[in-house]
Amino acid sequence: MAETKANIYEIFSSIQGEGIYVGERQIFVRFCGCNLACQYCDTTLNFPEIKDARIEITPGKREFKNHPNPLSLDKLLDSIDQLGKPQGLHHSVSLTGGEPLLQVDFLKDLIPEITKRDLLTYLETNGTLPKHLSEIIDLLDIIAMDLKIPSATGLSSYFEEHKEFLKMATKREVMVKVVFTRESTIKEIEEAAELVAEVNPKIPFILQPVTPYGPIKHRPRPQEILAFQALAKRRLENVRVIPQMHKILGLS
Repeated sequence: MAETKANIYEIFSSIQGEGIYVGERQIFVRFCGCNLACQYCDTTLNFPEIKDARIEITPGKREFKNHPNPLSLDKLLDSIDQLGKPQGLHHSVSLTGGEPLLQVDFLKDLIPEITKRDLLTYLETNGTLPKHLSEIIDLLDIIAMDLKIPSATGLSSYFEEHKEFLKMATKREVMVKVVFTRESTIKEIEEAAELVAEVNPKIPFILQPVTPYGPIKHRPRPQEILAFQALAKRRLENVRVIPQMHKILGLS
């Protein structure tokens, strides 16, 4: 059988800037390719591949070397091992993107190797590919699922896919993140909270005010942020407002 390889944008060490693990140190493996193109996305990772992957040499030093794509499993693991040498520094490995589940065959080989290194696996996903998730759900530790609302993404609704995905994701530790803008509506937040409540009202529900980028020029107003949190808390037990802290701190 041919060795599986992956198209990788970059591998580096930084803090998790979103969700309930904000502030934890992670090794980030950022996959190329995405099945969506959200208007607030600040990456070009919807492209399925790029010529070279950027790999950090020493954790936190922001010194990178390039390696030709696609990366072999051995090369990726060597990079994780190099960044993971300071024992105890990293909480987990974030599999992010883009959309990592587009390269699910590679993940099947990668995740068990990460587990052997006593690191947790943390999947960051747009929550629209439930069939792909089903192939690796038993291998994962933590799932951070985006719940996409049209006013923020500029796309159509994916609520049916999200519901199927979230039901499966509850086999592991899971949180849901909703990016919202000044244009987001009460109805959208109500529908998002209701979807999560129908699966399990205890699932952490993160309201993330959009970071201005591209066509989005302004953050939501304070009164909108507080109103949306109050609204979601009518249906859910754990609702938090958490901005992109890595952007505020100037980190990747």
